[in-house]
Amino acid sequence: MRQVLFIPLAVLLSLSLSVTAQVEDYKYLNNKTYTYEEAQEAYRALAKKDDRAQFYPGGLSDVGGEINVFIISGDKDFSPKSLQAKNRSVLLINNAIHPGEPCGVDASIKLANDLLTIEEYAELLEQTIVCIIPFYNVGGGLNRSCCSRANQNGPEEYGFRGNFKNRDLNRDFIKCDTKNAQIFTQIYHTCKPDVFIDTHTTNGADFQYTMSLIASQPDKLNKHLKDYLKNEMLPFLYEDMKEKKKEIIPYVYNYKKTPDEGIKDYLDTPRYSTGFSTLFNALGFVTEALKYKPYRDRVEHTYEFLLTTLKWMHKNHDELKAARKRAIEDVMSQTEFELAWAHDTTSYERIDFKGYQVEYEKSEFGEGATYQVYNQKKPYTKKINYYNKYVATQKVIKPTAYIIPQAYIAVIDRFKWNKISMKRLAKDTLVEVEMYYIKDYKTVKQPYEGHYLHYNVELEKRVVPVQFYKNDYVVFVNQPGNRYIVETLEPKGVDSFFAWNFFDGILQQKEWFSSFSFEATAKEMLASDKILKTAFEKKKQEDSEFAKSRNQQLHYLYKRSPYYESTHNRYPIARLIKK
Repeated sequence: MRQVLFIPLAVLLSLSLSVTAQVEDYKYLNNKTYTYEEAQEAYRALAKKDDRAQFYPGGLSDVGGEINVFIISGDKDFSPKSLQAKNRSVLLINNAIHPGEPCGVDASIKLANDLLTIEEYAELLEQTIVCIIPFYNVGGGLNRSCCSRANQNGPEEYGFRGNFKNRDLNRDFIKCDTKNAQIFTQIYHTCKPDVFIDTHTTNGADFQYTMSLIASQPDKLNKHLKDYLKNEMLPFLYEDMKEKKKEIIPYVYNYKKTPDEGIKDYLDTPRYSTGFSTLFNALGFVTEALKYKPYRDRVEHTYEFLLTTLKWMHKNHDELKAARKRAIEDVMSQTEFELAWAHDTTSYERIDFKGYQVEYEKSEFGEGATYQVYNQKKPYTKKINYYNKYVATQKVIKPTAYIIPQAYIAVIDRFKWNKISMKRLAKDTLVEVEMYYIKDYKTVKQPYEGHYLHYNVELEKRVVPVQFYKNDYVVFVNQPGNRYIVETLEPKGVDSFFAWNFFDGILQQKEWFSSFSFEATAKEMLASDKILKTAFEKKKQEDSEFAKSRNQQLHYLYKRSPYYESTHNRYPIARLIKK
């Protein structure tokens, strides 16, 4: 995998077989979408024609095809450090994470061409750099067919949702199981976006709008971005799209059975793209074009939203950069962090919604069954409840630092990819630290994205001396990536590394006892320790099953003996409380 994203354009162009693609002949106009190869050629052609654009390889995907990034810089400066010094804002657009939802693939090619050829758009590039990932899920893009998305209204052929390993890449941003996610992480931190857009297509309910929108859940954002997004940016985006006659609506995630009973905000935890971008104080959006609408309309709505976002960023450059700067500085000094959230169903706003009347028809399948029909001949506009508030259910006070044993290389790698600053212990050191012990947890019954996800974690906290070794890692919680650090390392985090099975080895006891030989030891323990004997007798009185079971009683005493391994269920990441 390449560690340096930006390389001379000549090197890239030498790899190109052809630069004859004509992006003006947009495929979506004929109900078609670009293949992976065609999209790469379209961007190569644009980069060759205009020196304000360059096309860079990010690295090889799981299936072998390159994940690339196309960058437009109005003043032809492509140095990340130089652009940061100039205080440029950055828009990062990610396409084809689900290649069966290709609206953004076509919309972004049109956007790139128009930004470079339409004079009135030149001002949009004065303070903003545009970065486009043309095709993120290469494996899914190569797996093309007509019909993997049932009842989708075009294009004629498209890719598949899963990657070549059948993973959903929009669940992989924290765990980074795939090469794709590893490469995306490095592209993301090279571009350092202020605004991030992931383009999608949705199904589910039917309604009058061609596109709905998921924004970063405001209640999960830093306080300096929450109100800015909710009260300044979102109203502009909705109003500007309405003025273009391409009105959009918040993502139609039904509160009950139908949209007219209310919709609710989607909780974008860090496994998702916008939940990931939230960890680094970017404003994230997911465009969700409705698959029942004609493909041409879906692409053009996506295109107009990208333009509207650029328009906002141009008009509000200074305010956007200032808000993000305050948020980043605040996160660096913040002491309390949220780890999990719950939907507040008592709070809602009233919004206008343009839907179709829901009717129920008798099904030919099953006895007495009915099914919903959205009657497009009966459109309506009405006020509905929009449940858009979440409250934190888990919080934690950050430590001074975390200590990560070097054995956990998978965690260390992900910290490196995410540009987290780490130090190494200079020598073997015994340190008094705060350690978690896993008291209880639940695990899903079926595999989810290749993992058996843990949840409802219960912890016991102890301050104990622990031996660490030369070159173990110390991560101080005083940096821009604080949210990433805390939300991945705290076991109660909804998308923590513990939840995603990075530490399952600690949950298995490695040594045991032979009951015939431990019997005498158990008697000696009770005879010599009055406090232990009192607790043991009390448990027998309170637990009739325990009182009858020899095995349970011996196991109870074994766990309190010096023979029981102290690291069983001990979470291996230490919390350093004192400097």
